[in-house]
Amino acid sequence: MPTTPLQARPPDAPPTFSGYQKVVAGLLAFLQFAVILDFMIMAPLGALIMPSLSITPGRFGAVVSAYAFSAGISGLLAAGFADRFDRKKMLLFFYVGFLAGTLWCGLAQSFASLLAARIFTGVFGGVIGSVVLAIAADLFVPQQRGRVMAIIQTAFSASQVLGIPVALYLSNRWDWHAPFFLLVAIGGLGAVMVAWRMAPVNAHIDGTEDRSAFQHLMKTVRERRHLPAFATTALLTTGGFMLMPFSSIFTVNNLGIGVERLPSIYLITGLCTIFVGPLIGKLTDSVGKMPVFFAGSVMTCVMVLIYTHLPAVPLAVVVTVNVLMFIGIFSRMIPYQALAAGVPEQHMRGAFSAISAAIQQLSGGAATIVAGHLVSTGADGRLSGFANVGYVVVGSTFVAALLARQVHKELTQRQAGAVPAVS
Repeated sequence: MPTTPLQARPPDAPPTFSGYQKVVAGLLAFLQFAVILDFMIMAPLGALIMPSLSITPGRFGAVVSAYAFSAGISGLLAAGFADRFDRKKMLLFFYVGFLAGTLWCGLAQSFASLLAARIFTGVFGGVIGSVVLAIAADLFVPQQRGRVMAIIQTAFSASQVLGIPVALYLSNRWDWHAPFFLLVAIGGLGAVMVAWRMAPVNAHIDGTEDRSAFQHLMKTVRERRHLPAFATTALLTTGGFMLMPFSSIFTVNNLGIGVERLPSIYLITGLCTIFVGPLIGKLTDSVGKMPVFFAGSVMTCVMVLIYTHLPAVPLAVVVTVNVLMFIGIFSRMIPYQALAAGVPEQHMRGAFSAISAAIQQLSGGAATIVAGHLVSTGADGRLSGFANVGYVVVGSTFVAALLARQVHKELTQRQAGAVPAVS
C-alpha cells in the first residue's frame, strides 16, 4: 500500500481502502450474500415447506442441519488443501457447485429429495465462507479488517432486505421452490464477476511447508493458539442456528403476525443492520475489537431473552426487538471475525478458516437438532419451549465471551513478541 496518502492522515487513523480493495470487498460480500441467503430463506420458508411436504418440526430441523453437517465435513476435508491452491480458483470451484445444489433444491418435490439437495449444497457452500474470509485476511491489513468484515457481514442484512422479502413474495405468489431459482439466477452473476475482476490470490502458497494435505490439516488443528478461537467460533454459531430455523413459526403462530407480514419484519430489520454494520466495523477499527465484542454480547443476551419470551404483541414491537437483537449479534460477529483473522500465520490461514467454517457448520447443525428437540408444536400450531432455546443461547454467549478474551490476550502477547509462534 502506498505510504504517501497515509502520511497526511493522523498517525493512528486506520488506512483507507484502495480502489481494488473496494472491488474485492464488494465481490466477497456479494458471494457471501448468496450463501447466507440460501440458509436464511430456509427459516421463513419453514412455515410453507412443512405443510407442503407434510413434515414435522423435527424433520424440518433435519433438513436445515443436513446442510450444516455436510458443510462441516466438507470444510474439514478441504482444510488440508486450502493453502495449496490459488484462493480465487478454489472460490469459483466451490461456488459453482453451490449454485448447482441450490438449483436442485428448487427442483425438489419431496422430503427425501430436499434433504439430499441440502446435503449436496452444503458440501460446496460450506467451504465458500472460509475462502472468503481467507481472501479478506490476505488482502486487508489488521487495521482494515473491522471494516471489511463489516462489509462482508452486511451481506447478512442484504439477504434480509433484498432476498428474504422477495423470496417470501415469490413463494406466496407461486410456491416455495421459486426463491431457489431466483438465487441461482442472481448468484450466477457473482461467479462471472469474480472470474472477470478478481486477480489471483496466491501469495500464501510459497509459505506452505507441509509435505501432505493431511499433515497441513493436523498441523493447523494441533496449533495450541488456534484452539480457543475454534471453540469461540463454535459457541458463537449457536445463536443463529438455534433461533433462525424456528423464528418464522414462532412469529406467525405465537406472536400472531400473519405470514404476509413477515417480509416487513425482515425488510426493516435488514435495513437497520445494513446501516449499523459499517458503523460497527469503523468502531472495531478505531475503538478496539474487544470493547465492541463485549458490548454486543451483553446486548445479544438481553434481546434474546426478551425475544424468546414475547407474548402476542403488535408488529412494531416485534420489529423493534428483532432490530436490536440483530444489532447485538452483529456487534459480536464483526469484531470477532476481525480478531480471529489475525490468529493464524498466512500459510495456515486457509486451513484455519476452513476448519473454523467446518466447526461452525457442525456445531450449528448440532444446535439446530437440539433446538428441534427443545421445541414442539401443539394442535393449534403454537411453538412451545422456545424460551429454553433462549437460555441456551445466553449461556453459550457468556462462555464465548470468556474464550474470546483469551484469544485476544494471546494474540496481543504474540504480536508484542511475548509469546513466540509455535509451529
